Amino acid sequence: MDKKIKPTLYWSLLNFQDRNFYIASTSKGLVFVGSQNKPFAELFEWAKKRLPGSPLVEDDEKLEPYVVEITQYLEGKRNTFTVPFEYVGTQFQLAVWNALCDIPYGKTKSYSDIANDINKPTAVRAVGTAIGANPVLITVPCHRVIGKNGSLTGYRGGLEMKIMLLDLEKRASSSNES
Repeated sequence: MDKKIKPTLYWSLLNFQDRNFYIASTSKGLVFVGSQNKPFAELFEWAKKRLPGSPLVEDDEKLEPYVVEITQYLEGKRNTFTVPFEYVGTQFQLAVWNALCDIPYGKTKSYSDIANDINKPTAVRAVGTAIGANPVLITVPCHRVIGKNGSLTGYRGGLEMKIMLLDLEKRASSSNES
């Protein structure tokens, strides 16, 4: 009987100003950044669905590099991430999430732009579903995707968080240009 070893999920609670985010990694990299101020259940349910049977172990020290970079980003002092990621998703989702990482800091793209970027121009709805399934908020910048007409569309972290992240990038981009 083939028993696949389940990766340990290390987690920590990142506190930034009045916001809390549960984050998790495997030994290979960051796998989850939760919505702001959501309970631990959000991480628990994701782990149960995506990495069933993986033990959840609180380990602030192991997650410190991720906490540092995400905090620097939230302070407007970082616009790219150097920490490793381990994406847990389908091949299509991975293609979409990689395309999100190519959106420059402070810029936005539409769902159809992303569909075109991955050479699936008719898969706009599927692209939207894949973006909604992005488990690593902030670091895989799904907040940079907006409606074709410029409207702010759904976001797993909530529209308030999406607006906050876009405003942060806009302010940091304009202050870097001056």
